[in-house]
Amino acid sequence: MDSGRNPPISYGLTPAAELAAMSGIDFLRKMFAGEVPHATMMQQVGFTRGSAEPGLVVFQAIPGPQHYNPIGSVHGGFTATLLDSAMGCAVQSMLPAGMVYTTLEFKISLVRGISSDTGEVRAEGRALNVGRRVGTAEGRLLDSKGRLLAHGTTTCLVMDTPKAG
Repeated sequence: MDSGRNPPISYGLTPAAELAAMSGIDFLRKMFAGEVPHATMMQQVGFTRGSAEPGLVVFQAIPGPQHYNPIGSVHGGFTATLLDSAMGCAVQSMLPAGMVYTTLEFKISLVRGISSDTGEVRAEGRALNVGRRVGTAEGRLLDSKGRLLAHGTTTCLVMDTPKAG
């Protein structure tokens, strides 16, 4: 459900009571529409836009020299952040109001180098199974030509929305 528009991006925390009142898919759609803030971590990876459908979440970002490791290629943490976010949010997209997730573990495999010449990349997270306490998802990071850059899997803990405190 990428409308093609780029709403203003803000970063921060959504108040717990507001978060608890929304289903996962409603929260993500509001986030991508600019109605609630994105995670502050997304500032670090050059986030440009995203979209959410039940079971499928996409994050897009542009890698640049600020993401390089000392040998002149994009650090694996860039890929890990995008895939962890897309896969975890795919789990979130399946949760009812009052429930959230946290990553228990994830594994990624890097299959192609990334540099500032790669251009915009697309991290796709797809929920595989979401139960009352555990959710699993898989993810792929693609370049603008659809070439696979990395792939991964995650296991998430499903829990009640934490109370403000």
